[in-house]
Amino acid sequence: MKITANDRTAKRIPKRDKALFYFSFFALLFVLSGIYGFIYETLDCRIDLGYFVKRGSTYGPWIPIYAFGGILIYLLSNRLKKHPAAVFLVNCIVTGSLEYITGYILLHTFGIRLWDYTYVHWNWLNVDGIICLRSVLFFGISGLILIYLLVPLIKHILTKENTKAAFCVSLVLLTAFISDIIIFQIHN
Repeated sequence: MKITANDRTAKRIPKRDKALFYFSFFALLFVLSGIYGFIYETLDCRIDLGYFVKRGSTYGPWIPIYAFGGILIYLLSNRLKKHPAAVFLVNCIVTGSLEYITGYILLHTFGIRLWDYTYVHWNWLNVDGIICLRSVLFFGISGLILIYLLVPLIKHILTKENTKAAFCVSLVLLTAFISDIIIFQIHN
């Protein structure tokens, strides 16, 4: 990843540790975005259904589409962080597109429907149960949380910790997440 003049955090990292820093940053962003999605889905189902449901296509407390969405949000909207309205709009478009494309492919290629907005509360502008306005607006707000809270927090932690230790922790978490995805797919 190219370091820009505005990226003050990266400038504080010794040159020899920048690769470890960026690996750790993206690994933690991936894992934490997946966990954020799991928490949201769990609470959303609790509100909608009245009881807790284990959500996601893994055994652990993370949901892959949110992890990939977190990376996509960062890559496409971090440069716009001086303009919150633009960040919100880009995040709505990007995550809404990701959700629709993923849902469409899963449904029409594999016959799998991992989510369905047809019968949930507040499903305005529902399209085939794959996407609705509520989800797109939530993802836009989540993108703001990611850009303005989570990203600075991760960078702050990584600059305060030993780069090699942070790399090891992020590698373990990322390996656990990816292994969970693979193992779940093999057993289901």
